[in-house]
Amino acid sequence: MADATGVLIVDDEADVCNFLRRLLTRKGYAVSTATNEAETLSALREGAFQVAMVDLKLPDTDGLSLLRQIKARQPACEVIIMTGFSTIKTAVSAMQMGAYEYVEKPFDDIAEIEQLIHKAASHGRRVADGAGDEDWAEIARAVGFQVGRSAVMRRLLSLAYKVAGKNINVLIQGKTGCGKEVLARFIHAASTRADQAFFPINCAALPENMLESELFGHERGSFTGAAGLRRGIFELAHRGTLFLDEIGDASPAIQVKLLRVLESGEFMRVGGEKPVRSNVRLISASNVDLEEAVRGKSFREDLFYRLNVVRLELPSLAERREDIPDLAEFFLQQNHPGLALSPAVLAQLQAHAWPGNIRELINVLRRAAALCGGTTILPQHLGRLLPLAEGGAAGPVGVVADPPKDLSGWFGGREELARWSPENLAELLGRVEEFAALLRQLTGRPESDATRHRDLQATEIAALRAALDLSRWNISAAARQLGIGRNTLHRKINKYGLRKGS
Repeated sequence: MADATGVLIVDDEADVCNFLRRLLTRKGYAVSTATNEAETLSALREGAFQVAMVDLKLPDTDGLSLLRQIKARQPACEVIIMTGFSTIKTAVSAMQMGAYEYVEKPFDDIAEIEQLIHKAASHGRRVADGAGDEDWAEIARAVGFQVGRSAVMRRLLSLAYKVAGKNINVLIQGKTGCGKEVLARFIHAASTRADQAFFPINCAALPENMLESELFGHERGSFTGAAGLRRGIFELAHRGTLFLDEIGDASPAIQVKLLRVLESGEFMRVGGEKPVRSNVRLISASNVDLEEAVRGKSFREDLFYRLNVVRLELPSLAERREDIPDLAEFFLQQNHPGLALSPAVLAQLQAHAWPGNIRELINVLRRAAALCGGTTILPQHLGRLLPLAEGGAAGPVGVVADPPKDLSGWFGGREELARWSPENLAELLGRVEEFAALLRQLTGRPESDATRHRDLQATEIAALRAALDLSRWNISAAARQLGIGRNTLHRKINKYGLRKGS
C-alpha cells in the first residue's frame, strides 16, 4: 500500500465517510476520513493525499475554507467538493478557487464517483510532472478555439471544461470581438449534448417581433405573412444547446418569455394555445454589464439569476498580450498559408490597444496580407492601421528589450529589403535616422564625427539631386544654381554615383 493513492474524505456524516472508505479501499486507495476542521488539519499533518473529497457544509467550517487550507498545505492535492443542489453556485465558486470538480449529493452513480477520483488523481500526477492541464486541448482544437499560453485563458478553459458536463446555464461576459461564441461552442462540444444541435442567435440582430418568432416559432395565421406553422429555435434545439448572444439587448417582453422557459421548460408559439416542452441547455453572452443593467432596471433581476448560474469572464486581447504572436500566426496560416510575419510586425501587433479584440486582429491581418506582395508581412503593409496602446505603456514585453543583433531581420532581411522601392527605402532610412537621434538624446551620447560626416554628405547629395532635377540635368544650369564650377559638379556626380532618373 506504500504506493497507493491517498484519498481524504471530509464529511460530518459518519455514514458517508464509512461508505466511501469501504468503497475506495476495495479499489486500492489509501483512505483517511475526517468529520470536522480539526480532524482534517490533523490528517493533513500526518499524511500526503493526492485527492480530497470535501463536503461544502460542515458544522465548524465550510468547504471553501478547507479548500484554501488544503491547497496551502498540499498544493498537489486535487479537491472534489461534495454539495447539495441548492449550493451549486457556491461549488462553482470553489472550482474558480482551484477545486478540481464538484459532485452532487446524494450520489446517484457510484461508478461516476470512482471515475472522478481516478481522473483527479491522474490530473494531479500530470501537473506534478509538468504536463499541465490539457484535458480540454483536443476539444478546443476541434472547435477552432486558440487558447494561447496566458494563465488567465488556461484557467478559464479549465473551468469551462469542468462546467460543460453539468446541466446548468452559463453566462459569458466579455467585450465585443473576444470570442464569446467560440467559447460557447467549446462548452457545447465538451458537454453531454455534443451529439445534438448547437443553435446560435444574436438578440441584437433582430427586431422584437422577429426575435420572438425565431425563438418560439409561430402558428399559421398568427400574423400577416404567417402562411404555415413554423417551429422556433427552442423547439429545434430540444436536447441540444442554444446560445443567445447579446442577451442584454433583449426587450422586456422577450425577457419575460425567456424566464418562463427557464422556470418551467415550456413555451407557446406566437399565436399558439398549447404549451410546448423543450429541454435546452442555455448559454448566454453579453458585452454589457448585466448586473449594472439590473440596477438600471433595463434587465430583469430574476432572469439574470437564472442565466448567471456560472459566469465566465473572457479577457480582452489587450489583457493577454503574450498570446498575440501565436494567435496572429494561427489566423494568418488559416487564411493565407505560406505568409510569415516579420519580428517588427509582431512587435507592432503586441503594442496595439486592440479595441476590437480578436475580430480586429483578424481584419488587420487580412488587409496586411492583401497588401503584401512577397512572402513576409512587413510594417509597411500595416500602414497606419495600428496606433500604439494609450500612453505606450502596454507595449510588447520582452520584444524591444531584447532586439535581434541584425536589425534588418525585423524587416525580412537583406533579400526582402532589396525588393523594396527606392521611395520606401528612403522613407525607412529617414525613420531610422530619426530613431538614432532619439536614442542619442535619451542616452546622452554625442553625435560622432562619422555620423556628422554622413549627415553633411546626405545633405550635399540632396542639394545636388534637387539642382540637377530642377535644371533637367543641364550641367551648366545646375552648376550656376549651386555656385560651383562644371568640373566640380561632374566630379561630385561621379563620386556619389548620381544618375539621371535614379
